[in-house]
Amino acid sequence: MANGLDTPVTASAAHIVVSVDAMGGDQGPSVVVAGLAESITLLPDMFAILHGDEIILAPLVAKHPGLAARCTLRHAPRVVTMDDKPAQVMRHGMGTSMWSTIESVKSGEATVAVSCGNTGALMAVSMIRLRKLPGVNRPAIACLWPSRNPGGFNVMLDVGADVKAEADDLLQYATMGAAYALNGLKVTRPRIGLLNVGTEEHKGRAELREAHDRMPATAAVGGFDYVGFVEGGDLPSDRVDVIVTDGFTGNVALKTGEGTAKLISDFLREAFGAGLLSKFAALLALNSLKRLQRRIDPRRVNGGVFLGLNGTVVKSHGSADSTGVAAAIGLAYQLAQSRFIERLAVQVATTERAGQSGETSSEAGSGGNPSS
Repeated sequence: MANGLDTPVTASAAHIVVSVDAMGGDQGPSVVVAGLAESITLLPDMFAILHGDEIILAPLVAKHPGLAARCTLRHAPRVVTMDDKPAQVMRHGMGTSMWSTIESVKSGEATVAVSCGNTGALMAVSMIRLRKLPGVNRPAIACLWPSRNPGGFNVMLDVGADVKAEADDLLQYATMGAAYALNGLKVTRPRIGLLNVGTEEHKGRAELREAHDRMPATAAVGGFDYVGFVEGGDLPSDRVDVIVTDGFTGNVALKTGEGTAKLISDFLREAFGAGLLSKFAALLALNSLKRLQRRIDPRRVNGGVFLGLNGTVVKSHGSADSTGVAAAIGLAYQLAQSRFIERLAVQVATTERAGQSGETSSEAGSGGNPSS
């Protein structure tokens, strides 16, 4: 193990330690190291454990002044590829940079993990090493969606942890999403919407309608407001703070939104570069164009958060550049700073106890005989 510090990095009240998988991204470890270096210059109380092949990483770290002093290198000679099956990684993942990254959170060395690697494998390794929070059936991946809300973002989950969700899962996603909005976005009273093909109560699959009927009771316990069914057009609106859906629908929506944002950016670049007058117009509108580009740039909201585990894991896009990696690390830092995982665990446990109490009261009201 190579270490730029006098003693090994360990998470404490004095600083936050982020565990970073350097080897999983499409762009290679140089981009991950550059993103880490960018983050560390902005966050003076953050330290990092960087996992991967030490022979490759040591020269990359040395290129960034000051990074070695706040970064521990943890040698992991093997890499989880994008083609590896989650089941294979669960059985044979020891020795990979991804496994080592999660292990640092499990051991308490780091507060939060960041990886650009294979999403399915990362969830599988996180599940087997960190385990689920008590009471959680299915973990979810939450992402930030640019919106008209004052904070600039909405939360959407699940966006790919599991392709399906039953009514109980959707209710739990609402609870976890509300906790994320409260602690990550500082929304005092999050508004939750359930994504559907229409806002009418009779529309949607059976599990959606059941979750819709039960959501007001969950909201009363979970400290959020339920606004009812929402549609795709509400994702960037100021009508909601959190959008709840299954992983299949959420992932399709997320990838569609990112593709559309890139398309608009490309169209604008082509339009303002079409001729001399267009280039002159672009120069006059430069500040406005930069603001627009920033609003629709998917890199600045890079980072899906795994919710429902005994540890915080942030999944960066595999194709992220250094700016995107820095955004994911910054999000991880923010969640660690707010002690998000402890607060989420309390919220889930409180809602779970209230749900069990409600079921007991219901049975007592019917004479205590479930078969009556």
